[in-house]
Amino acid sequence: MTRVLLIEDDPAVRRGVVLGLSRNGHETEAVGTGEDGLDALAAFKPDLVLLDLMLPGMSGLDVCQRIRETSQVPIVILSARGDDIDVVVGLEAGADDYVVKPAGAAVIDARIRAVLRRVAPAQADTATGAGPTRAGDLEIDRDALIVRKHGHELPLAPSELKLLLFLSAAPERTFSRQQLLEDIWEHSYYGDARLVDACVMRLRAKVEEDPRSPVYVQTVRGFGYRFGPLPA
Repeated sequence: MTRVLLIEDDPAVRRGVVLGLSRNGHETEAVGTGEDGLDALAAFKPDLVLLDLMLPGMSGLDVCQRIRETSQVPIVILSARGDDIDVVVGLEAGADDYVVKPAGAAVIDARIRAVLRRVAPAQADTATGAGPTRAGDLEIDRDALIVRKHGHELPLAPSELKLLLFLSAAPERTFSRQQLLEDIWEHSYYGDARLVDACVMRLRAKVEEDPRSPVYVQTVRGFGYRFGPLPA
């Protein structure tokens, strides 16, 4: 049973989401403020956090950033604010996905399950059987799902790790944003390219020496992204 921490200040929405999550087999802890959410994070130890942005006191964005300071638990933002700028800011704060309210229980459940599948990529998709592989200063251990830079483990969020594993498995092959959405985020509809772009930005901040001149996760203008080629 998946443990979901819901941080939502509206009691009616909170009750509805908890009911939907329970019917879909999730164990849920629900709180109404960001401060209570941070306390519950330590006590409840959820598998995923479902987070509203418009909270009293500490905002959802602040909560997201605070969580990311100490934890890589998957975060799905659930918010009525669906403008592009709100979505991008939420994703840049460290969220793994963004669901615009109102959203039905089936949609929320599908997003939760898709994010959790990214936490532990299928062994058949990631394992090489040859131990860690190196690319420049990076060491990518597909069996242990660990990435190191200069020997130090990088704190990659689930989406960041899955994106790096996916791109590095086919060096120099370019993938469109839509391909990445379908293979990593499991979104088949148009309109969420910002998920990919925000994740790339966060990943570059961790793996690149200079994120403005990326070596590992490169942009192919007008199409998408690729891993490398690395300079000789």
